[in-house]
Amino acid sequence: MSLSTLVFVVVFALLVFWAVGAYNRLIRLKNIIANAFGQIDVQLKRRYDLIPNLVEAAKKYLQHEQGTLEAVTLARNQARAASDAVRSRPANAGAVTALAVAEQALDGSLSRLFAVAEAYPELKADQTIRELGEELTSTENKVGFARQAYNDAVLDYNNAQGQFPALLIARLFGFAPSAMLQATESAVERQAVRIQL
Repeated sequence: MSLSTLVFVVVFALLVFWAVGAYNRLIRLKNIIANAFGQIDVQLKRRYDLIPNLVEAAKKYLQHEQGTLEAVTLARNQARAASDAVRSRPANAGAVTALAVAEQALDGSLSRLFAVAEAYPELKADQTIRELGEELTSTENKVGFARQAYNDAVLDYNNAQGQFPALLIARLFGFAPSAMLQATESAVERQAVRIQL
């Protein structure tokens, strides 16, 4: 075997090992994103399970506000469907963006519900409503922490798949950038309102 053939074989072997390593790293980072979303998903499921209880408890006080209660229920169902879609594809930017939009709508409808609740002193005084509000606040705090871990994982993945030369492997095997899950402004506003309840 000539020296040039030996050099070619060694260089080729190094490229193959590097490509396999880059591919495996991208897979590992994608799995970390899936795990991080799993932590968010647990909290979102808990939140989605609390909302019908809140709506049911508020119904006896807000009989004239059926539209508000129905909007909360509809937004909750849409957010849950979007969360289910992300669960199957946690690194998919489109699915994560759809979840963020659905969560924004849910947060907006919950904010309206809590704003309406301000006008009903007996609703504000209801022990069940206060307990559910506290559980929602606690759950939203946990979602915030889990969202930070998810966003950190997305950042690591996006950095890895966007850097040259790993970018070549990412493009070759269809590793697309993922989207971060942003906090909604109305969640912060709603927490401020709930503190006053």
